Amino acid sequence: MMDFFSQHWTLAIDWVSVHAVTPVVNALHIAEAAGDPREIAAGILIALLQLFLIGCVMRPLESLLPAERWADRRHTTVDRNYTLLMLLGLFPLFSFLILMPVAHMLGGGPSTSEASGLKAWVPWFEDHPYVLFGVYYVVYDLTYYWMHRAQHIIPWWWAMHSMHHSQRQMSCWSNDRSNYLDGMLQSFALASVGLAMGVEPSEFAMLGLLSELVQNFSHANVALRLGWLGKMGERLLVGPRFHRNHHMLRDAERPERHNCNFGQVLPWWDQLFGTALYHDEELRPTGVSDPEVDADNERGLIAMQWYTLKRFWGAVSCRAGWRLGDVSFGPGYRPIHDADDTVSEQPASSAKPQETA
Repeated sequence: MMDFFSQHWTLAIDWVSVHAVTPVVNALHIAEAAGDPREIAAGILIALLQLFLIGCVMRPLESLLPAERWADRRHTTVDRNYTLLMLLGLFPLFSFLILMPVAHMLGGGPSTSEASGLKAWVPWFEDHPYVLFGVYYVVYDLTYYWMHRAQHIIPWWWAMHSMHHSQRQMSCWSNDRSNYLDGMLQSFALASVGLAMGVEPSEFAMLGLLSELVQNFSHANVALRLGWLGKMGERLLVGPRFHRNHHMLRDAERPERHNCNFGQVLPWWDQLFGTALYHDEELRPTGVSDPEVDADNERGLIAMQWYTLKRFWGAVSCRAGWRLGDVSFGPGYRPIHDADDTVSEQPASSAKPQETA
């Protein structure tokens, strides 16, 4: 059975490579920089597979086992559009037309004749590529964990990332609800770590797509915990319940419940650094209470990008935007720190800090 799927997967890659990828890269005159067209074809097929699993597996699960029951799914529509745009266009283009050529110019990729990164440091990895890939993934996930914490504590970065947290109806489509400048910063940071470790750019693209699939599941509106894997299930992988705690609406009476569950796929880092939150209490709704950020729920895709950039510029262009801490956004999209004495002087609607961190 595995040979059957492997054979047909290889045939599909070959077909997409010959009939879709090669003509495009040749027309754009980037064939040499883009690398092996079969690797690009594999990335495209993984994206299509990801879209299939989201729409045909996770979405039906949300109807069968919902964590929350909604009268309608109006707010999820824009997230679905974000996912379609990302998987069918922006992510493949950015990965293979920008990240990969840049990595090749910096000396990465298959054109490198000598071992680099981990292969140079530990030659044993030359003969154990899957172990190498696993080690890189652990480092990749740890990098994401600290980057994610930075997104919440640096006001100008939260100005962009807050759009992801504004969703009141978190679903399997919500993972790709993000500002594109924020996404570029994340991609370059993670790709730089991969390049330093000697991972080929095409492998980075595959890993990123597969990681996104896990995150689609962790955002799904399903009353499903990983307890079926045993007591250690939710301590091995980030599941929907664990990640939902990260998105929960602020509990003003227990603010210590926030600043939790930053892990992308592995909850190990939250456990190690004291940010893990496991509990069996009733689920809290998701979203934010900062009116400026919550207004994203009534905006379309383009408007969300525009207002998020306005918040970013309002924060990055002033001193308060570089001072670490939880913030909301006031007049001129300037950040208002929760720790400031002046917060108490603000109207109640604008004095609330960010929801989760």
